[in-house]
Amino acid sequence: MNADFSRVLSLLRQEKGISQRRAAAALGISQALLSHYENGIREPGLNFVARACDYYHVSADYLLGRSLSRDGAVIEAEELEDASEGREDLKGSVMAKLQKKLLVNTVTVLFDLLGRTNNKEAVAQSGAYLSGALYQMFRLLYRAAGGNEGYFSTGSGSFNMDIVSADMTLARVKYAKALEEYRGEYPPVDSQSLAEEYQGLSQSMAQVFHSTDERVKKLEE
Repeated sequence: MNADFSRVLSLLRQEKGISQRRAAAALGISQALLSHYENGIREPGLNFVARACDYYHVSADYLLGRSLSRDGAVIEAEELEDASEGREDLKGSVMAKLQKKLLVNTVTVLFDLLGRTNNKEAVAQSGAYLSGALYQMFRLLYRAAGGNEGYFSTGSGSFNMDIVSADMTLARVKYAKALEEYRGEYPPVDSQSLAEEYQGLSQSMAQVFHSTDERVKKLEE
């Protein structure tokens, strides 16, 4: 059983807002055994997987981390809702089109949630951070394509010294501080609420997060 199973099993219970004792009773096992399953200490049999799928109303593929869709469907590029206004087709590969949709949809959800808090500093700093990432990706492409870097006011020397990443780090610090100091009410951000409110967009967000988690886990190994 892969590590995604224990993570998803635990998240589904937390999403449901119930204790391990209550979930274990509903699933017909002891609390200690459920704890072992959720922490990846022991692997369950197929009978438990089937019961857990019925209890949490998800597919086995979702529970096992094989799909990001709760019903087990594979997400294709053409099926993703596109939150961009133009929704124009990108020239080139399907991969480029898919990545564009995933990122645009995720950014749309992020700024919608931030906008509802009216936390202007958090909005500004998240924008600064993401702008820095786009700036770097585009400038490297611009350079590789033979463009004149005089197009940018930041000198190539400073860019090569990773000054934009330093600016992004500062924006991230200010963003975290703005969230920490915020005293208003946040919109619900549990996976079920996001899925209900943003529907197709939440699938994109889940894909972005899953892909990032997979890359990071390889660094931790």
